[in-house]
Amino acid sequence: MPAPNLSSARWRKASYTEGNNNCVEVAHARGVVAFRDSKNSSGPVLVVPPAAFTGLLDDLKAGRLDG
Repeated sequence: MPAPNLSSARWRKASYTEGNNNCVEVAHARGVVAFRDSKNSSGPVLVVPPAAFTGLLDDLKAGRLDG
């Protein structure tokens, strides 16, 4: 999959974030979902298909990833 252009992506983080830049930011862009570390916004970005993002959220909500 070619790397998407994320230069105009609107990055969002949880409304519960307390402004300490210690969270994950998410952006939707042209058929993909991108993740990045808010502490390093110019660092690496993980890009996945929307179905993978939905599956991750479902697993997190169901506690299937609790360790």
